[in-house]
Amino acid sequence: MKRKKSTSALQERIGHRFADPKLLDVALTHVSAATGARKRTETYQRLEFLGDHVLGLAISDLLYRSFPKADEGELSRRLADLVRKDACAEAAAAMDLAPYLRLGSGQQQMSERARTAILADVCEAVIGSVFLDAGYEAAAKLVERYWRERMLEPHRPLRDPKTMLQEWAQGRGLPAPIYKEMERKGPDHRPEFRVAVELPGIPATEGKGRSKRDAEQAAAAAMLEREGVTQVAGA
Repeated sequence: MKRKKSTSALQERIGHRFADPKLLDVALTHVSAATGARKRTETYQRLEFLGDHVLGLAISDLLYRSFPKADEGELSRRLADLVRKDACAEAAAAMDLAPYLRLGSGQQQMSERARTAILADVCEAVIGSVFLDAGYEAAAKLVERYWRERMLEPHRPLRDPKTMLQEWAQGRGLPAPIYKEMERKGPDHRPEFRVAVELPGIPATEGKGRSKRDAEQAAAAAMLEREGVTQVAGA
């Protein structure tokens, strides 16, 4: 799907005017829309890698300054919540990235879930493109613009799914959950893991992620959702 309008409005919305607009074009290009021998290097994938790490640093800095009394554990839990893909997808929606996304014709009928996942990746790529165009400070301003409100929301549980599941299990006299790697696929630089979590007397659930830890968190979240657990006491 070709973009229907220039990126001028998008640049105004995110608060950054690019010195090199091609960086933004690359950040908005899915691999299915690229052509030629260098197709993968001319899509958002490399910028997503960079933007993911810039996002983590910018959020860590924001948290450190915004919660001076929080210990390392609380800061880590808040960071994990703020860099999750659903947080990036929310930011992508706030930026209204969808109309600017370049997709190949074969991607036109993708599911809403797949499109949301791509937009989350593109959001990180946009952060990476701003970093390359104008440096860390400009990228950090973009992150603060779209993450600060979420960061300050008090109602989000701070325990990650694995911690919540372990506490839930312990509260019922069960041993600690066991995580088993079921599958690893994809190239070394971009693997995908499938992990199952098991508890005695409870059907296992599975989760996928780009790291084993992310897959374990997804599996734990799936079990919590299936068992109707939304929050652990004290969270």
